[in-house]
Amino acid sequence: MQRMKILQKNHKTLRAKAIDLPLEDIGSKKIQTLLNNMKKVLDDCPDGAALAAPQIGVSLRIFVVSQKIFMDDEGLIPDSSKDLVFINPELKKISKRHKKLEEGCLSVRGYFGEIERAEKATVEAYNEFGQKFSYAGSGLMAQIFQHELDHLDGILFIDKAKNLAKVDF
Repeated sequence: MQRMKILQKNHKTLRAKAIDLPLEDIGSKKIQTLLNNMKKVLDDCPDGAALAAPQIGVSLRIFVVSQKIFMDDEGLIPDSSKDLVFINPELKKISKRHKKLEEGCLSVRGYFGEIERAEKATVEAYNEFGQKFSYAGSGLMAQIFQHELDHLDGILFIDKAKNLAKVDF
């Protein structure tokens, strides 16, 4: 299997609005392979919190949130944590309170900027088994939801960020 690469900011797939995945396709081998590959790519990025399908060239409304975001202060991930899959996600609710946050992106490597995001967000989606669920998050999780939903709409964080700065790794 060829290693999937994360597309960078100038790729046209990142600027297109992703399409909904037909629900009957969720259990297909093709989609399950895609989800597993997304998890592997994300796991290989030590600084990656989440990954949207368009970032690897697949224009479907899917994103995965890494279990790494549940890591404790000692760098341990609780046994109950797992990568979270969001298929055809919809933002159902955001808080009126917003906060300015530092943000980066795996598709805009080496750049960080200040972006305003809602402090809380609720997303409704389907998981990798085709079950509908709702997930409410605050802080980092709310930021991830908004960032990944932007990806699915063809928006990169640099379109909204202020004080963009290049950082050497």
